[in-house]
Amino acid sequence: MDSNEILIVDDDEINRGILNILFSPSYRVDEAENGRIGLDKLMADPGRYCAVLLDVMMPEMDGLEVLRHLEQAELVEKIPIFLITAEASDAVMREAYRIGVMDVISKPVVPYVVKRRINSVVELFRARKRLGNVVERQQSELLQQAQKIIKLNQGMIQALSTAIEFRDGESGEHVQRIHDITRLLLTRTEFGQGLSQEEIEQISLAAIMHDVGKIAIPDAILNKPGRLTPEEFEIMKTHTIQGALLLEKIPQLRESGAYRYAYDIARHHHERWDGRGYPDGLKGEEISVWAQTVSLADVYDALICKRVYKDALPRQQVLDMIREGKCGQFNPKLLDSFMQVEEELYQLYTHK
Repeated sequence: MDSNEILIVDDDEINRGILNILFSPSYRVDEAENGRIGLDKLMADPGRYCAVLLDVMMPEMDGLEVLRHLEQAELVEKIPIFLITAEASDAVMREAYRIGVMDVISKPVVPYVVKRRINSVVELFRARKRLGNVVERQQSELLQQAQKIIKLNQGMIQALSTAIEFRDGESGEHVQRIHDITRLLLTRTEFGQGLSQEEIEQISLAAIMHDVGKIAIPDAILNKPGRLTPEEFEIMKTHTIQGALLLEKIPQLRESGAYRYAYDIARHHHERWDGRGYPDGLKGEEISVWAQTVSLADVYDALICKRVYKDALPRQQVLDMIREGKCGQFNPKLLDSFMQVEEELYQLYTHK
């Protein structure tokens, strides 16, 4: 509800009375007999007043000093303030306008003039406030809609990734674990240093799309229970390139902050620190932090869980294989970070 109370700050009782009579038919009127009292009233409840009529020459605290305090409290832009004074020198007016008063009105006041000028400004402030409230409400509604769209997009991404995992003979929990492992590694260890929380969330979302290219792999190869032949393995390796191409062809995804991470992860999560990975043979720091992280998360999950082509391996054997490079070489810094939090990661498999 709009405020409808004016504060008159003037040490002259007659002047306060004149202004009170002038404005009381349209507004509630409050008075202060000096600048100190007026400032205290304003600071105690600034939203109470729709305008302030402020004299310059007063005991305790003059009008300009009151203005300076209100400027520091960032109230000058929120409450229209008018100087009504007989001391309207050039220096006073210049300083008052610099601080942000709406108008400087000379005494003796002309009733219809001062009333019209103050009413117009009060209505302007009220209209601006109403417009601001409408804009704020619309922005809030737009933000809620955007958040719904983001959740919908994330749900679609998760559905696509989970569908591919089902086709691969998995339960769909694999993609969620890759998300969680990636997020934990980048959040809780030095390997994620330099990444913002928003970037880590985008990378974690992108991680669940690491194997989308498997949609292009024939079922006979994807679900083969035994060891793949060299020819079959070459076909399986193409899921990295196919995944990147698929993501590149989804316009809605390309508008997402997760896209650049998703593309890189899909293509490069099988690269290795020593350059013996695929498809591009990247080596060392040529591989992004996020692709390295998902690569290790994927290997850990594959070893510790049962797959169509293998049984689950004991935890200690999994850690030994990763340390000894039996599943490909990893960045030593990444390995150190992984070992620091592996006990916490393992809880993902014991608390189902």
